[in-house]
Amino acid sequence: MIKYSLCCDNAHTFEGWFSESADFDRQVESGFLTCPICNSGSISKSLMAPSVSTARKKEAKKQMAMDLARQEAIVKLREAVANIRANSEDVGEKFPEEARKIHYGEADARGIIGQASADEVRDLIDEGIEVAPLPDFTDDTN
Repeated sequence: MIKYSLCCDNAHTFEGWFSESADFDRQVESGFLTCPICNSGSISKSLMAPSVSTARKKEAKKQMAMDLARQEAIVKLREAVANIRANSEDVGEKFPEEARKIHYGEADARGIIGQASADEVRDLIDEGIEVAPLPDFTDDTN
């Protein structure tokens, strides 16, 4: 599609979209193209700057797509964290102890969440106990 800035003999300006350049000529010759303001059939193309795809425009589009993808990922992450929290028992500071009990079969298997220091997390991982940090969105207003 081609967009033209158009002008009638009464100096009214408007835009028109055409499938090709010759389409504009055919519509003017047939009288099909008229001014939407005064209905004049004397229409001409106005000067207009071409739309050129620049590296900046491409980068801006890419950034916009990345921002949208990031927002969608954050929404999905928030949903996943909410689901984990809703379906897990919060054992607080007893997390390392409860994780070990579950791992070694001393307690029923269940989803747990809680707090652990970096050293406690390293020790759990060294023992083969799978743990992962949960993002905290409680103070995030976005």
